[in-house]
Amino acid sequence: MIRNVVFDIGGVLADYRLKEFLAEKGFDGPAIKRIIKASVMSPFWGMFERDEITEQEALLGFASMDPEMEPALTRAYGNIEGLLTCSSFAIPLIKELKEMGLHTYYLSNYSRKAYHECGESLSFMEYMDGGVVSFKVGKTKPDPAIYTAFLQKYNLKAEECLFIDDTEENVTAAEKLGFKGCVFRSYEELLPVIRSIRPS
Repeated sequence: MIRNVVFDIGGVLADYRLKEFLAEKGFDGPAIKRIIKASVMSPFWGMFERDEITEQEALLGFASMDPEMEPALTRAYGNIEGLLTCSSFAIPLIKELKEMGLHTYYLSNYSRKAYHECGESLSFMEYMDGGVVSFKVGKTKPDPAIYTAFLQKYNLKAEECLFIDDTEENVTAAEKLGFKGCVFRSYEELLPVIRSIRPS
């Protein structure tokens, strides 16, 4: 029986606007591709989300992947306000789940910088029962340790949790631990899954 709904944040409860964000900073298509490859696609991104390295160390790491792009990378990530914004459906959906008698949580890879500079993207948190973000526990999905840390923190059973994430690898990792999983593709596809839950 599902009693808890556990959400990823970026790409689910919050819109992850990386390409739009970089375009708004004046970067063209080729530059955006290079910035993303040097940062998000690098090992330093995960390290930053786990709080293993500082912001300056992350920027140096990104620059090491594409030295010519160092000024662009600094400009891109100097301030990331607006990189993530709260999804329009997030708060209404959480309220609906609460009315159904379900508990709601978040479990997300989120850097300390994003947590503080994209605070608006997390406005749904006050309506939830809690959650775990990667920089606070030093682990990122799909590492089983972050799911285990979440379950232990709230004394939950994996089989009573529906985990929703836009990355299939993260959902698969949760399912291996006993969670019921759902790969998020759109709000419209998620609704039937949500409304099929019958809490005890």
